[in-house]
Amino acid sequence: MKFNKKSLLLYAVTDSAWVGKQTLIEQIEDALKGGVTIVQLREKNLNEVSFVREAILAKELCHRYSVPLIINDNVDVALQSGADGVHVGIEDTPVAEIRKRVPADFIIGATCKTVEQAKAAEAAGADYMGVGAVFPSPTKTNAIRISNAQLQEICSSVSIPAVAIGGINSENVLEIKGSMVAGVAVVSAIFGAEDITTATAQLKEKAKAVVAE
Repeated sequence: MKFNKKSLLLYAVTDSAWVGKQTLIEQIEDALKGGVTIVQLREKNLNEVSFVREAILAKELCHRYSVPLIINDNVDVALQSGADGVHVGIEDTPVAEIRKRVPADFIIGATCKTVEQAKAAEAAGADYMGVGAVFPSPTKTNAIRISNAQLQEICSSVSIPAVAIGGINSENVLEIKGSMVAGVAVVSAIFGAEDITTATAQLKEKAKAVVAE
């Protein structure tokens, strides 16, 4: 699956906490209809067999819309399901180790909260970085906040693109305009929305304004 910085424009991160009337796969399809440009499948409580099964379904769906699927944390699930990549946190498997195990076109994203972490991620072979939390996050209440100035400093310190994450929604997303991010990652503002497709489309238009140079 083709990947470049434009793939990061609107980055949807799943959260099974919002599953109710719809299945997670149905929610992902509604987000794809609304125009998300990349999807990260995040499952903290599934066993590996179930995670792989769900990842295969999500991958087939995302590829139907020509959108890459990223797996949160679990490299084995990503490889077994044929997903396009993995996103790892600071305390997860090091990027350099993952790069040794995966195909050349496998996408690796890394969470970065400092310039030093950004430079290390780039040197280790990361394709992009996730930087945040830029706002208070309902899904990660203990997340360290990153100011706009810090966000811009991190983005400008490396050549790999960055996606901002953490509490981003339709009301506050324009506040990070000018920060040099390639896109925004959203969880509850997409998957917690009453109308996921409409909410996604509205967020995408604002994301375009955020990344406009």
